[in-house]
Amino acid sequence: MRLVVRSLSELCITAGTVIVLFVVYVVHWTGVQAGGATAGEIGALERRWADAPLSPVPPRQAAGTPAPAPPYEAPPYESPPYEAPPYEDGEPFAVMYVPRFGADWDWPVLQGTAAATLKKGLGHYAATARLGGTGNFAVAGHRRTYGDPFKDFPALRPGDAVILNDGTTWFTYRVAREPYRTVPGDTGVVDPVPAKAGFGRPGRYLTLTTCDPEWGSSHRLIAWARLEGTRPVTQGKPPAFHR
Repeated sequence: MRLVVRSLSELCITAGTVIVLFVVYVVHWTGVQAGGATAGEIGALERRWADAPLSPVPPRQAAGTPAPAPPYEAPPYESPPYEAPPYEDGEPFAVMYVPRFGADWDWPVLQGTAAATLKKGLGHYAATARLGGTGNFAVAGHRRTYGDPFKDFPALRPGDAVILNDGTTWFTYRVAREPYRTVPGDTGVVDPVPAKAGFGRPGRYLTLTTCDPEWGSSHRLIAWARLEGTRPVTQGKPPAFHR
């Protein structure tokens, strides 16, 4: 009997140790991995931009999306003599900044939402509009683990800035409403004109998505924003960083 009790005790200790190690891995080590990965992706982007600077490119309209109608008018773009190259799956193409999340919050945006991609940064839903384009530029990110990029997602408020840089242009979006909670199957949240956002007509929109609750995935939190303006990177950071 004593042997049985000892064996059970040892099993409990072993199981407890495994659980603690798993929690450390999920909470701490995935963050360490993500920190290195995201820094590497941003570094690769900056080197690419330095080696091959491009002129600002007008984003193409998403397939099947009608042009914006008054009273909403999208910010103008210069017209360079070439089309923007397609985004490459799993590769970074922009950096996102959300002042609400802190002055040092910056995350690379990569093409696609595969699990391996989201370990390195934020992921662009491939079927949605290009950055700054007519339609809905939709981006997913982890709430917890892998650096916790969207840990503070519920803190977003109407008017908050979401700023992106693609190496040629600064894009400033403004959050339209407080985060909306829904189920994973609600794919309409990334439609070209998401009905539940209250936009009502075509435009240049941004959707951010993440999991809810904080340590679960039974639901999704959604934030919608509209493009406020753009400026060439040669003119410096937009004022939205400070307001």
